[in-house]
Amino acid sequence: MKKILLSVVTVALIGFAFTNKVNEETSKLQTKVPGIEFFHGTWEEALAKSKKENKLIFMDAYASWCGPCKMMAKNTFTKEEVGDFFNKNFINVKMDMEKHKEGRRLSQKYGLRAYPTLYFINAKEEVKHVSIGYLKPKQLIEQGKLALQKK
Repeated sequence: MKKILLSVVTVALIGFAFTNKVNEETSKLQTKVPGIEFFHGTWEEALAKSKKENKLIFMDAYASWCGPCKMMAKNTFTKEEVGDFFNKNFINVKMDMEKHKEGRRLSQKYGLRAYPTLYFINAKEEVKHVSIGYLKPKQLIEQGKLALQKK
């Protein structure tokens, strides 16, 4: 019985050590994904971060059924040059305006008329710049530059 228990413990320890080694190697291989890094907190937390860092919020106001929204998520937000510019200059937020708890309130407040609408908002929830419709990477960066001028 002792031999069986010793064998089980030995196998478990070897397995544990091997798993840790695999996890260490996997994490070394993981690299930063290019593109915009979207904030994963609440709207209130995004506003607080905007105030603390003195940055505008870039809000992708979208709907889950919106084709152009999906195209921007795939073809524009994922580009390295877009991520470099937006991650440096903005607090980036994606918000499904029909499903997010703040979506309806903000839709009414800002007079949302179409998807995608791209808002540049300060920490006081004031819109400083708006762009409506699908944008290619260079076009989106240009809109970001315009927003920074209006900050």
